[in-house]
Amino acid sequence: MSSVAAPAAVLLPSPRPSVDDDVSVLPGLYVPEASQWLSTSAGRIASDGYSWMQAVHWVAGSGLYKPRRHRSHGPRSFGATTVRVAQELAELFPCRPGIEYLVRRTGLSERSVEYHLGMLREAGLLAWIVKGTRVSGGPAQASEFARMIPVEFDVALGIRTVQRDEDAPAYTRAASGIAESGRELMAKLAKKASRKVRKPRSKTSSKAPARGARKGAEQGVVTAVSDEARCTPMQVGTSTVSSAGGTSFPPESKLASGDAQSPTPKKSKAKAGRRKLNVVGRRFQLARELTQELDWLRGCSVARIAWVARDVADAGWTVTDVKGWLHLRGEAARVRRGSGLLAVLLAGAETVLDTPTKRADAVEQWRGAQEAARRHRIQQVRARTERYEGDWDAPTSRAVQRQVDEAFAASFRPKPRAAAPDTEALPEVSGVSGLEDDVVAEARAEARQRLMVGDTSLITVAVDAMGRETAEQLYGADLVRRALQLASGARSSLMTYGRR
Repeated sequence: MSSVAAPAAVLLPSPRPSVDDDVSVLPGLYVPEASQWLSTSAGRIASDGYSWMQAVHWVAGSGLYKPRRHRSHGPRSFGATTVRVAQELAELFPCRPGIEYLVRRTGLSERSVEYHLGMLREAGLLAWIVKGTRVSGGPAQASEFARMIPVEFDVALGIRTVQRDEDAPAYTRAASGIAESGRELMAKLAKKASRKVRKPRSKTSSKAPARGARKGAEQGVVTAVSDEARCTPMQVGTSTVSSAGGTSFPPESKLASGDAQSPTPKKSKAKAGRRKLNVVGRRFQLARELTQELDWLRGCSVARIAWVARDVADAGWTVTDVKGWLHLRGEAARVRRGSGLLAVLLAGAETVLDTPTKRADAVEQWRGAQEAARRHRIQQVRARTERYEGDWDAPTSRAVQRQVDEAFAASFRPKPRAAAPDTEALPEVSGVSGLEDDVVAEARAEARQRLMVGDTSLITVAVDAMGRETAEQLYGADLVRRALQLASGARSSLMTYGRR
């Protein structure tokens, strides 16, 4: 060593000890389940998400927390995936994330999200304020967390804390300063907290360009280009050769005409059409159509109906084929559980109607029954319309016809003259004592049926001809009273009659 270099070696400063060396003397970082609540936590609440992410990155880089020391399953280390979950939690105010929300944001599975939330609690970075519950028949309640900074973080970086309110809990203490030895590490953690941890790219996407280049090299398409002569005049380098002088353009006869087809033509979306359904998709399609077409299956779970109808869906049945089979099998008038009834009705259906011809015959029978039912309904509506809007029909019962004739005859016959004083007057006949019980019952049934359609003429004629007392003995006091009420209402301008 020369005499000039020797004093320079003496002036070199000694290397500064690393701040991370203080972490090795700290105990392992682990918070038991009993201390994972805000009221029992030894840490302090983070003032914001940024300062909390500094503590998260410190735990990830210190290696004090090892998940496999306390459990036999789950992640092996506190790594980038846990930091990604923590980033999502740092943006929530209040910190009340749902499992489905974190699954959608991070792309992880539900079990993985639960693992990482548990790791954050065991590392002292999260504490329960309210633990989520699931009540049977009600909505699930998400857990609410408090973002905590563990005591080990303050000790390692020399952060001083102060309790501003003596009556407040210990977890409300705030940072008041930091030691000089921890400032450098805090600056590094600040840079990490300001950056976002992204989801790593899949291996297939990174290998795709390499495969394409390898394929082009095999086909001889890729050619080497010299740094001295490039395709464009824009050349960046230290070469002394002029780029303008080395640039040459091919003659027009060598240029491409534009008629050649591309070796990798693009597929037209219009020609592609709809994607062909697989077995599971075909089951769900049939289940969705059944819940829309059958009234007693409305409201049922499509997934459950897909599982019930899986055999007929795999056999190629359509919703029309299922309707034809249900017509042959017979449907229940009262349905308590639609999926269970469908499972009973479809049992063995694919083995009975095992050919398209048999299914077509069943569909034809079902359609014929539907047409017959439609014609029957039309005839019923037509008969009801003619009955309501047509002229008055005479009673069909002979007993009622006889009573009506007698009533008219009694009403229009001349009144008997008063008897002389020396002669004896004949007794008048009143009441229905001379009629049999079945005749009276038949007369009352006929009058009740006509009263239901608004026809009161039978009872009103009897009242006018025989008197109200005799009419009540024949038809009953209730029917006579209702008939007289309807008759009086028909004469009022405030009441009208008609069909619905």
